[in-house]
Amino acid sequence: MKRPPFEVADIIRRSGRRFVDRYRDSLTWPQVKVLKAIERCRTAALGGHRDQCDRCGHQTTFFNSCRNRHCPKCQTNARNRWLAARQRELLPAGYYHLVFSVPHALVPLMWQNKRVLFQLLFEASAATLLEVAADPKHLGAEIGFLSVLHTWGQTLQPHPHVHCVVPGGGLSPDHRRWIRSRNHFFLPVKVLSKVFRGKFVAGLRRAFRRNKLHFFGACRPLAQQKAFSAFLRTLFRDDWVVYAKKPFGGPEHVLHYLARYTHRVAISNHRLVEVTDTHVAFRWKDYAHHSKRRTMTLSHEEFLRRFLQHVLPRGFPRIRYFGWLAHRRRGALLPLCRTLLAVEPLPVPATPAATPILWLCPCCQGPMRVIERLTAQQLREEVQHLDSS
Repeated sequence: MKRPPFEVADIIRRSGRRFVDRYRDSLTWPQVKVLKAIERCRTAALGGHRDQCDRCGHQTTFFNSCRNRHCPKCQTNARNRWLAARQRELLPAGYYHLVFSVPHALVPLMWQNKRVLFQLLFEASAATLLEVAADPKHLGAEIGFLSVLHTWGQTLQPHPHVHCVVPGGGLSPDHRRWIRSRNHFFLPVKVLSKVFRGKFVAGLRRAFRRNKLHFFGACRPLAQQKAFSAFLRTLFRDDWVVYAKKPFGGPEHVLHYLARYTHRVAISNHRLVEVTDTHVAFRWKDYAHHSKRRTMTLSHEEFLRRFLQHVLPRGFPRIRYFGWLAHRRRGALLPLCRTLLAVEPLPVPATPAATPILWLCPCCQGPMRVIERLTAQQLREEVQHLDSS
């Protein structure tokens, strides 16, 4: 892919320190850490490595990545490693993509209680899928799936939702056979919507009763029990959005599709179209008008404010597994699923090389390997030597 002309790092280098100085009291340490990481990513400040081609001996030097999960430049390698592991878990079944969203009225409260309510979003959506799928009126099977949390919309405004990717079928209650879903249909979205709403609101009620929620600003009146109960009743006035996309063409399409969702950050560098000393312009899709492509221009300050809203709490996983794909059950039940579907056993993975191949040589397409690790000081001295010569 062609290198983008502008990067989020450019905005941070121009206005990041001024932004932190101005809003220091309201920024969390993880948010400040993200700014610092992106600013230094793939610069001499993080050190680097010298690579050499096994075939022709060509050498080149690279700066290290920050590896922060919110950095637009650091997701490709992590995504590729993750997808390679998932490839071994694919089953010969149709796969479905479902999206669970919460009403806009809940967003302010969720942003004041990210860890608790993002966790509830995962739990309520997963419990909904497991319960409805297990019902004999629908599928009558135990399913396994993965969920990915996204917290943003196209304009970087808060829009918390969970993407779930599910094989079209599951294990029978006695684990003796595989039950396939109907063609081009997995589970009824209206039923999923009602069950999801009930489970999420029940979770909100439990969190309030256990004093796990915090209320600030416009949400402060909800700290009173009567006001909170009245607020919960309003959440039943409208249907909650559960969206089921068209099924994949087959398991061979799943990995390509997953790559678009699993390691995405709030905005990619490729969406930036202009960065000036004061403003940034980026592309976005207007889904309310048939996905029409539009351009939005924001000040650096507003762009960074919106971007940092989507920094997850420290240690909070945004990809999770449920049902027979859950970590504690996958080892026993995934091979069972493969057996019932008459799939060949997974081959034993080859032992990785001591020095991994990072990329291919631009001169002869031979394998490039790391031959030397370089500190930040060594890189600065190297750059100074090149400049003087």
